Amino acid sequence: MKRPRPGAASLAAAAVLLPLLVAAAPGHAPAANYEGGTVPAGADAGPSFHNGQPATVDEFPAVIAGLREGGTRPRGQSCTGSVIAPRKVLIAAHCADAAGEKSFLYGLDDLDAGGGFRTAVVEYAKHPRYVNFDQGYDVAVVTVADDIPVPGGRYARFATSADAGLVTPGDNGLGFGYGKKEFDDSSRDVTLAKATLPVVDGDRVCQGVGAGFKSATMICAGYADGRTAILPGDSGGPLVVAGKVVGVASWSRSDFKWYSVYARLTNDMGDWVARQVGDSTVGVSPAGVTAPAGGHVSTTVTTAAGPTGPEQATLSASGLPAGVRALFQPAAVRTGSNAKLTFEVAATAPSGTHPITVTATTASGRTGTAPVTLTVRGQNPGDVAVTANPSSASVSQGFFARFTVGASGGAGDLALSATGLPAGATIRFSPPAVTPGGSGTALLWTGFQTPPGTYPVVIRATAADGRTGTATFTLTVTGWGTSGRGVA
Repeated sequence: MKRPRPGAASLAAAAVLLPLLVAAAPGHAPAANYEGGTVPAGADAGPSFHNGQPATVDEFPAVIAGLREGGTRPRGQSCTGSVIAPRKVLIAAHCADAAGEKSFLYGLDDLDAGGGFRTAVVEYAKHPRYVNFDQGYDVAVVTVADDIPVPGGRYARFATSADAGLVTPGDNGLGFGYGKKEFDDSSRDVTLAKATLPVVDGDRVCQGVGAGFKSATMICAGYADGRTAILPGDSGGPLVVAGKVVGVASWSRSDFKWYSVYARLTNDMGDWVARQVGDSTVGVSPAGVTAPAGGHVSTTVTTAAGPTGPEQATLSASGLPAGVRALFQPAAVRTGSNAKLTFEVAATAPSGTHPITVTATTASGRTGTAPVTLTVRGQNPGDVAVTANPSSASVSQGFFARFTVGASGGAGDLALSATGLPAGATIRFSPPAVTPGGSGTALLWTGFQTPPGTYPVVIRATAADGRTGTATFTLTVTGWGTSGRGVA
């Protein structure tokens, strides 16, 4: 494979690298585990999108970057995944094997741009038959700590055994990935890229490498000379056919001059993914809200279409305390869409934190539930509550973090302000004052000369009657171009 031009898209199914300007013996390798170093004993090199095109998150809103601490790429980028439910990410199983704490970063066309939504890994569920990428079953479903804010609930649809005939040789698949754009990663480019890869007859042409291509669990796509192919950092990235993810980037030959192999989902592997998603078809963001007695507060309900596609779902809430009413707008949605949930709190509602369950019931009888906590504050002197969501972020010098500020209590509008900003940093609230139970957006910019470090920024809401409340937003500033922990 000729060396890709700078800025070419990258879909790395195997993130293993040899000294990349020296062609390796025709071995095989996973897509993202060793994205910047020497291949471990017994492993080979891996792929990413070579000769692709620039892409945007809006083109495939479910795409998400996988990061790991200690990764050699910018921000520790090592894999690419697809959001398939509010807290579920579809990815390659071998992405879990590399050392370093894992997390995901969502919403950026360029991971170096700063900001984005970052969430931690709670559980990495590998397919129970997975042993190694070249043995098949290289698929996993990751559960993360927070609802991922995919706009409009446009989560990725994925194939199952019901789609057995969906992908055949001659079809074109569209792949996405944040991986390398050239073998030596000289550009340090972590922009999103895409590439069109033709599906080929793997039983006939994708043989003679490693443990061998297995059509029962793999899809072969691309070209024999690797003119367009996956590269390191694209592991787990989607191959989309007819609007569904039919495969996740898995491996290729170690010299990259070959086809791209994806883990197949049009079989029991896709059925296993569907079981992992289960009833996780609904989420609430933010999942904790506060309202004063006699006031109201709103949040957003997100829904995800199941493996059979979108269908009508009715929304309801249970566990409401006395004096609290839940209002959904609209009361029923087509899965994949969002609704506004408003809690109307009577003056007699009991103070305290109340666990509430939101349920989505589809026309076919599937149900999904999501927890949300409502904190009711009595109208007592000094009782102003402030929230920052998320409550922390890591950004490079000269970039920004965006978060939501909610405030309740007091009388009249609550003016927002901040103290504890590091040198060279500024913050802007939109709007500068919110109504009780309302929320606004904070945009916190750092300067190119802002000293790296961690800073507790105090967000204050001051009511018209003088009562105040605070919340702390933890800002971590890293050197320009370096990786940080990001939004947690």
